[in-house]
Amino acid sequence: MITLDKIRDAKNVLKSIIRETDMIYAQNIMDNSNIYLKTENLQVTGSFKVRGASYKIANLPEEEKSKGVIACSAGNHAQGVALASQKSGIKATIFIPATAPISKVEATKKFGAEIKLIDGVYDDAYKTAIEYQKETNGTFVHPFDDVDVIAGQGTIGLEIIEQLPDVEAVIVPIGGGGLIAGVAFAIKQLKPSCKVYGVQSQGAGSMYQSFINKKVLELPTVNTFADGTAVKRPGDLTFELCQKYVDDIITVTDDEIASAILALMEKQKIVAEGAGALSVAAAMFNKLPIKGKKTVCVVSGGNIDVNIISRVINRGLLNSGRLCHLTIELLDKPGQLRDVSGIIAEHGANVIRVRHNQGGSNTDINDCFLKISLETRNQEHFEQIQNALIAKGYKITSNVQ
Repeated sequence: MITLDKIRDAKNVLKSIIRETDMIYAQNIMDNSNIYLKTENLQVTGSFKVRGASYKIANLPEEEKSKGVIACSAGNHAQGVALASQKSGIKATIFIPATAPISKVEATKKFGAEIKLIDGVYDDAYKTAIEYQKETNGTFVHPFDDVDVIAGQGTIGLEIIEQLPDVEAVIVPIGGGGLIAGVAFAIKQLKPSCKVYGVQSQGAGSMYQSFINKKVLELPTVNTFADGTAVKRPGDLTFELCQKYVDDIITVTDDEIASAILALMEKQKIVAEGAGALSVAAAMFNKLPIKGKKTVCVVSGGNIDVNIISRVINRGLLNSGRLCHLTIELLDKPGQLRDVSGIIAEHGANVIRVRHNQGGSNTDINDCFLKISLETRNQEHFEQIQNALIAKGYKITSNVQ
């Protein structure tokens, strides 16, 4: 089983491999609280996963190293295994779900690993990797349910206590549970009074469901853009450690995660992937009793695919009421667009898109629809504009905020 001495040994072994990531005070993330960010998104591979993978591979006997290692991953563990294998001069074969971001796949290739893309999610890649391990007799490096891997991730807990000795709560993202198992164990050994909370995506809450039901459960499907945590079944060992050392586990929606990514970019100048922003989403949307407490949010990774950043930002703007869409039904006559634009301008909003459509079969012949996209300050500002338009006699048929 895992011990504090083992985690301390991992910290010593990892000195030449990983970066001790900064603890950043995030004043603007949540009102009436003291939020700090443990920036594992700035780790050497852009994720905490390199810690556990490197410690596991460092502990392998030379005979096992000569046969190579095998892993499965949605991307971050893959990069950690690939880098650790490259440094040890051993072969790595990594099975990755075809849904993983291209950026993670390409980054793994650059570390010299052999990549095998598998249809489905993480669990499908896992099954294929286990079959391959039996055929080749290589060593399987589990992404979370392994004592050495958990000990490696637990070094984050040691750093948190060293960097913020008076920490009162720590919020940790959960996929299979390796990160929170290691962090929770280390924190509770060194400071039992500190609360440790876990957070999962609502569409991939396997550990959440297992935790509240007090037994390991497997979900039939998972659905979240936080691909790093899209795990159908948590680990047996990680579940056991969560039951013993984690105070509570909650879930957040994908919309809340998107809002957290946007807030980190805009307010903290930090890029986080979906899985990495889970902890911040939990804090931002008041999912946990942390007001007034010194709280650390572990930002576990920053390897977000650039192809979805714009979509995530757009969703975050919609959720915060800063990007809004109005459809107004009005008479098709000159001056209507000018009058509507004047009301919007008076209230200090910015029109970024306008579309004019003539009425359909269920409207009067002289009717038309004006679809307007606006940049507003917040939801309250948007509501003020709607009320002003209604007061002037305009009929709003739909709105998105």
